Amino acid sequence: MNESLIYEKDDAVAILTINDAPYNRMSLDFMDSLEEIVSQIEKDNSIRAVVLTADGLDNFSVGMNLKQFSEGVERKGSSDALFDQRLKVIRAIETMQKPWIVTMFGYCLGGGLEVPLGCHFRFAADEGAQIGLPELDLGAVPAWGGSARLAKCVGENQAMDMILRSKKISGKKALEIGLVHEIWPLEELKPAAISLAHELAQQPSQAVKSMMKVLVNSSDRELEELLKEERQAIKDNNGTKDSQEGMMAFLEKRKPLFNK
Repeated sequence: MNESLIYEKDDAVAILTINDAPYNRMSLDFMDSLEEIVSQIEKDNSIRAVVLTADGLDNFSVGMNLKQFSEGVERKGSSDALFDQRLKVIRAIETMQKPWIVTMFGYCLGGGLEVPLGCHFRFAADEGAQIGLPELDLGAVPAWGGSARLAKCVGENQAMDMILRSKKISGKKALEIGLVHEIWPLEELKPAAISLAHELAQQPSQAVKSMMKVLVNSSDRELEELLKEERQAIKDNNGTKDSQEGMMAFLEKRKPLFNK
């Protein structure tokens, strides 16, 4: 049996691939593996950026395998515990001080949008993507933090329109409303995400961590709190090897070599 989640390392970049093509369902085993791997990545200082993608070119993910719901409740002990695991994993991704880049193509529905909403950079295919939280079509509601994060990301009006009408939007529309950062031709989507991950991994790691502490969920916090975080970032970065290298490279008119 194939692994539900493939984990590879490419220098300082971790690449995670949902391995259940063509629909790439987020099965119980997948979520258990993702929870474990997220914890590993958090502790691994050699990893400085992460790409989350999926096998094939058909769909990123249709979300949870609904046929496994009863089994999941039995495994975890309750429906609350089942949902709490997913909320915990997405929150761990969101608050990790290492950037996560996700590729969105084909169906990105339910959990297939809720997990990307916890990532820091979202790239979508310029054609063929169908992105949404269509749970109301099943008489249900988003259960992995999707309604809250979507509203924060695109605003109340757009979130209301997408969720209450069970809309599936294109990559181009997602870019227009600020749900994704960039759109790419499908064949270029995964290479573009990996390229960005390597670019971010070459940035000074302490500075990246410091800025992510300031920027993640910054819209929810008061300016004074953010200014204190920024001042702490200055202290944390002052005198580091990377700050010295950055200054020397500037003076010597060359590209800096960080994380050495």
